Amino acid sequence: MTARADDELWSAIGDPSRRQVLDLLVSRGEASASWLAGRVPFSRQAVAKHLAVLEDAGLVSRRKEGREVLYRVQAGRLDQATRAMTEVAAQWDRRLAAIKRLAEAAHAENKKIEKRKREGEPS
Repeated sequence: MTARADDELWSAIGDPSRRQVLDLLVSRGEASASWLAGRVPFSRQAVAKHLAVLEDAGLVSRRKEGREVLYRVQAGRLDQATRAMTEVAAQWDRRLAAIKRLAEAAHAENKKIEKRKREGEPS
C-alpha cells in the first residue's frame, strides 16, 4: 500500500463511529444509509459522511438498486487492513521486546552496582 492509502485506511478505521458502520455492514452484508442510520446514534447525514470516508479508503462500495443506494464491505480491502494491523502489531511487539531487554539489562547492571556499593567495592 502507498503511504496515502495507508493514511486513508487508518483514518477510516480509526473513528469509532465508522467502525460501527463497518461492523453493521459486515454483519448485514449490504445496507442502505437509511437502514444504517436507524441503527446508530447519529444522523443519516453523518452516516453518509462516514460511508464516503469508508468508500474513499476502499473499504466499502456502493451499487444502485432502483432509487436506493446499497453499501457493502470490500472484503479484499478489509483483508489488507487486517494484514496491515497485524504487521503494525508485530512491529510494536518487536519494539516492546527490545525495550524490555534494555530495561532488564539496565536493572541487572544497577543491581550489580548496588551490590558492589554494599560490599564496599568501587563501582
